[in-house]
Amino acid sequence: MKFREALARCPLVAILRGLPPDDAGGVGQALAQAGFTIIEVPLNSPQPLLSIHTLSAGLPGCVVGAGTVLAASQVREVHAAGARLVVAPNFDPEVLAESVRLGLPCVPGVATPSEAFAALRAGAAALKLFPAEMISPAAVKAMRAVLPADALLLPVGGITTANMAAYRDAGANGFGIGSALYVPGLPAAEVARRAKALVAA
Repeated sequence: MKFREALARCPLVAILRGLPPDDAGGVGQALAQAGFTIIEVPLNSPQPLLSIHTLSAGLPGCVVGAGTVLAASQVREVHAAGARLVVAPNFDPEVLAESVRLGLPCVPGVATPSEAFAALRAGAAALKLFPAEMISPAAVKAMRAVLPADALLLPVGGITTANMAAYRDAGANGFGIGSALYVPGLPAAEVARRAKALVAA
C-alpha cells in the first residue's frame, strides 16, 4: 500500500516512541486490527531498526516508517530495515533528497509557510505541522488558504480526540498520534482501545 492510499484509508499515523522490539508484534497487530494503516517508529526508540523490520514483515497491509530521521545516512539505514516512510521533526533538505532518491515518501516537520513551500518544492509527500501545540487550527486554516490544494497537512503534537475536529474543520488531512495512543509499557489491549477511540474520532 502506498502512503497516500494508506492515509486515505485511515488519516492517522501511530507514533510508537520508545517501543521495545519485543512489543512490536503485539502492538502492531493491535493497531492494524483497529484500522491504523501507517505506523512510525522514531529512531530515538530502543533498537528501532529491529522494530521497523518486525513491523514491516508482520504487517504487509500497513505502511511502516521511521520517525525522528535527522540525517541522510539514517534514511539509508531505515530503508535497509524495511521502512517505507521517512518522518522528521524538521525540514532537512539532505534527508528529503535522500528519501526521494530511494523512493521513500518523506514527511518533514514544518512550522511556517516558508518551510512548507520549501519542503513541497523539494518533494515532500506531506507536511508534518509540528509542534501542533504552537500551530492552532486558525493557523492551519491560514496555511491551507495559500498552500497547494493537494498538499497534505498533518498536525502532530498534543493531538487528542478532543481537538481533532477543530483541526479537521480547518483543513488538516490527518494527524500523527503519539502519547495519546502509546507509551512504553502500555499493554497491547490498551493500545487497541485507544486506537479504536481515535479512529472513531
